[in-house]
Amino acid sequence: MADQIPSTKPYLIRALHQWCSDFGFTPFIAVFVDQRVEVPMEFVKNDEIVLNLSTEACHELQLENDWISFQARFSGVPKKVFVPISHVLAIYARENGQGMSFPFEAITPDATGDATSKSKQTTPSRPSLKIVK
Repeated sequence: MADQIPSTKPYLIRALHQWCSDFGFTPFIAVFVDQRVEVPMEFVKNDEIVLNLSTEACHELQLENDWISFQARFSGVPKKVFVPISHVLAIYARENGQGMSFPFEAITPDATGDATSKSKQTTPSRPSLKIVK
């Protein structure tokens, strides 16, 4: 039964986006970037990007249950943006930092090669250094 209940994450993202808009705040999202995310890669730092979701910054914003998409200008150049909901790390108001963060939901290929969501939640792995003698 629990597997049939949809995630609350997209609903919370939409609610906080609406809250920001209603009170004149600028909604920002922090996103973990991998091959499933379509953003201008020159703005990605440490596998993350922060995106402005205000009505002034986004054109054709769609906040769906599985993804967020819109068009925006980056350094004056229009670009399409596509973010799976699973990759949203946080949504918050730029002006006061109020909002919500989310654990990263790892997506891994199964035996057939299809990407499926695992029930365990992990944080993105970071490179580590190892002493070699």
